[in-house]
Amino acid sequence: MKKVKFILTIIFLSIVYVYVSYITLIPKNIVLINGEEYSIKKLPGIEIIETTKTSNNNSDISNIEIRMLGKVLLKNITVTTLDNIDVVPVGKIIGLKLYTNGVLVVGMSEIEDKNNILNKPYENSDIKAGDTILKIDNNEIENIDSLKEVVNKSNGKNLNLTILRNGTVVTTSIVPIETDSAEYKLGLWVKDAATGVGTMTFYEPTNNYFAILGHGITDNDTDNLINIDYGDLVTSKIISLKKGAMGIPGEIKGTIVGQPTIGNIFKNSQFGVFGKLKNLTSLNIDISKKMQVALRDEIELGKASIICSLDNNTSKEYDIEIEKIYKDNNYNNKSMLIRVTDNELINQTGGIIRGLSGAPIVQNGKFIGAVTNVLISNPEIGYAIFGDLMIKELNRID
Repeated sequence: MKKVKFILTIIFLSIVYVYVSYITLIPKNIVLINGEEYSIKKLPGIEIIETTKTSNNNSDISNIEIRMLGKVLLKNITVTTLDNIDVVPVGKIIGLKLYTNGVLVVGMSEIEDKNNILNKPYENSDIKAGDTILKIDNNEIENIDSLKEVVNKSNGKNLNLTILRNGTVVTTSIVPIETDSAEYKLGLWVKDAATGVGTMTFYEPTNNYFAILGHGITDNDTDNLINIDYGDLVTSKIISLKKGAMGIPGEIKGTIVGQPTIGNIFKNSQFGVFGKLKNLTSLNIDISKKMQVALRDEIELGKASIICSLDNNTSKEYDIEIEKIYKDNNYNNKSMLIRVTDNELINQTGGIIRGLSGAPIVQNGKFIGAVTNVLISNPEIGYAIFGDLMIKELNRID
């Protein structure tokens, strides 16, 4: 009898696990482009009910409930279906300045106190590299200066920290150490901003939106995606170009020193950096070159082209081959395997180099994606992200 009960318990727990996993894996917000379909598989006893549907200027929004036996609400889902979207592929080097929401912890170091004794105030605080400090006690931490001010006013008293870790808010505490200069320190290396250059992928003229890179900006010290509060888009000047070779990545270096701000950045995600352009003329964007975003089913193996700029003047198209298409990929920016075939581009860069991330790819008169990664073993080969993934991320509200 005990054995039967044990087996029944295992069966019951297995069924519960299947249903919990099923619900967990369905995203709360789904974005589709007109012509795409998204099917939610049904399990026995599960009902999928569309409760409301509304239309905006360029999208339809459906609210869907997943219920057990028609009564128990398991999950609410919002499905946004976008109309066919036109974008202008850009392919020009651009600068970015990102400012964090709070301050990012990038490392720790021992602190010598006023008695010349080494201390590790962070040792028992559960603070880790990659955490973002949002608040200390009831004080909002906006930047490094505000962090220093709060810590120095503590007079060595215990401080309660609110931190963001991998998308989850947690709390901990730490006691600052007084140094021989009468300052209080935590032993944490922090930063509140990041800068860099990359390639602008597209401009979306209806809302003045732009997309850059095709991947997110991560912190060099922690390799975590930077959680931004806001950012500035600035023009950039190319100052050097290093040709790539087997095992040696090439690079476009640019400067943003003294360059004007031409837009605002509002999202840094695994599928790109997004914002709103304020000054269209600064990039000489030609609206007449706008084109539709291709659905991934329209993308073909074979010839295509990337658009990029290797100087401070115009962007040019260069030939590539699409060698593999990973149509079911919705989880990272390696949607297509591409090979540079254009001799002019190979002679100048060796293929794909750092700084070309975000270079738009077009095929059959449609925008299909952007360059994201290079294979270090062969700079002529790299990966690209689907254009629809970038469009969906731009329009996704989490």
